[in-house]
Amino acid sequence: MSQEKILIFNPKSANSKHRIPNSILQVGASIYGKYDFVFVDGNLENDPWKRIESYFNSGDFKYFCSTVMPGPQLKQAIPFSKKIKENYPNSIVIWGGYFASNQYKVCINSPFVNYVINGPGDNAFPQLLEALIHKNHDNIPKIKNLIYKDENNKIAVNAKETLLNQDELPPLPYNNLDSFYKLENYLGKTFLGKRTFSYHSSFGCPFTCSFCAVVPIYNARWKGKSATKIYEDVSFFKEKYKIDAIEFHDNNFFTSRKRVVEFSKLILNDNIDWWGEGRIDTINQYNDEDLLLMRKAGCKMIFLGAETGNDEILKQMDKGGKQTGQMIKDFAVRMRKVGIIPEMSFVLGLPGESKEKVMHQIDWDINFIKEIKTLNPDTEIIIYLYSPVPTEGSDLYKQIIESGFSFPQQLEDWLSPVWENFDLRKNPLTPWLTSAMIDKIKNFETVLNGYYPTVSDFRIFGYKKKLLRLLSSYRYRSGFYKFPYEIKVLQKLWKYRQPEIEGFYLE
Repeated sequence: MSQEKILIFNPKSANSKHRIPNSILQVGASIYGKYDFVFVDGNLENDPWKRIESYFNSGDFKYFCSTVMPGPQLKQAIPFSKKIKENYPNSIVIWGGYFASNQYKVCINSPFVNYVINGPGDNAFPQLLEALIHKNHDNIPKIKNLIYKDENNKIAVNAKETLLNQDELPPLPYNNLDSFYKLENYLGKTFLGKRTFSYHSSFGCPFTCSFCAVVPIYNARWKGKSATKIYEDVSFFKEKYKIDAIEFHDNNFFTSRKRVVEFSKLILNDNIDWWGEGRIDTINQYNDEDLLLMRKAGCKMIFLGAETGNDEILKQMDKGGKQTGQMIKDFAVRMRKVGIIPEMSFVLGLPGESKEKVMHQIDWDINFIKEIKTLNPDTEIIIYLYSPVPTEGSDLYKQIIESGFSFPQQLEDWLSPVWENFDLRKNPLTPWLTSAMIDKIKNFETVLNGYYPTVSDFRIFGYKKKLLRLLSSYRYRSGFYKFPYEIKVLQKLWKYRQPEIEGFYLE
C-alpha cells in the first residue's frame, strides 16, 4: 500500500464565512497531476483533526503540508503538526506561509516541523517531494526557497529563487478544490457585492519597509499576472459562479500602472466592484484619467499603507519611495474627487528616544488622522499597534532588539493569547510602550470607529450609525478619549467588525 500521498492543510483563520484558500490552491497547482493529494480546509470543517486523522489512519499518507499565517492559524497548525509527528512517526511535516518564512528558526528548531518553504513554493515544493519520495537527498541543498536541518543538525537556508513568470505557472486547481469543498461556500455578500470572489494576482512588493512582514520573504521583488490572464480567470468565475465583486489579496496590486489600466479597460463593462492594496506614492503617479477609469471599472476602495503623517517616522520605518505627510493629505483629496474610498492604515507606537517622545508621536498621528477625516470624511482609517517583524539588518530591527524585545524561542509559546494578540497587532509586547500609551491608541480607535463607523460592515447603518455617531461626537471633537464604555457596549452588542482584524464583513 502506498504511503506517499500528501495532505495540504489550511488552518482556520477566522470565525466567519471564508474566502477561497488561494495559498493551498497555489501549492496544489504545483503538484497537480504529479502526486496524489487532498485538501483539508480548517475553516469549513467542524473537526478538522478528525478529517486529517482519517486520512493518515488509512496508511496512504506520509506528508502533512500546512500553510501558516501569524495569529489564529497557529492554533491548529502547531497542535496538529505535533499530533502528526507523535501518532505517525514516519510522517514528514512541511510548513509554508508568512509565519513559517519569517519565524523559520523557531519552526525548524521544533521537533515537529521538518521543512519550511521560504516564500513561493511553485518549484520548491514539487522538487522537495521528488527528492524525498525517490530518496535523492543529495538534491535537497540545491532546492531554492527551502529551509531545513542539515546532517549536522544545523539550520540550512537555501538560496532564494527569482520570482517566476506568473502567467506561465499552472492554473489553480479550482475544480479539484470543488471536489472537497464547494466553491459556492467561498462566495458571499460583502459591502463590495453579493457574490464576492477572492483572488491573488501577484506576489511580492518592490519596497523594503522595515515594519513589513513581506520584506524578508521577497526582498523588494514583485511579479504579477498579466491583465489578460487576470481577466480570463475573473470571466470564468463570472460566467460559472455569477460573481459581482473581487477582493485582490495581493501585497501590492497597483505596482504596475500599465497592468491596472489594461485590466480596468477589460473589466469596464462587467459590473464588478473590486478592492485591492497599494501604495500612496505609487498610485499618486497615476493621472486623473487613470483613476476615473478605475472607478468606472468598479474600483470601489483601495487599502493604502499611510503608516504615519510624520515624515521623520516614515524615515525611521524605512518606508522608501516618495511618500510624505503632505502627499497623504493631497491623495485623500484626490480620492474624494474620483469617488474611490481610500482605506488608510496607520502604525502607531514605534520606538523613540524617550517615553515622552513616543507619546508625542502618538498624539501627533492622532491629530493627523483627524485632519485626514476632515479633508475626506469617506476615508477609512485602520489603526495598528506597531508589532516588530524580523527584518534582520534594518535599523528599526536593531532598535527593537536593543530595547529588550525578543520573539518566543519555543514554537508552542506562540499559542499564548498574548502572542496571538501580538500577531493581530492588538498587543505589541514592546518594552517602550506603556499601558497609558496603548490605552490612548485603543480608546481613540474606539471613538473614531464610533464617530465614523466602517462602511465595510453593511450591518451598521440607519439608527445604529446615527446613535454611534451621537455618542461619540463630544469625545471626538473635544479629544476626550478615556473610558469610552458607552461606545464599546454598542459595538459589542451590534458585533461591530474591525476590518484590520477580521477583514470585510461577509455573509
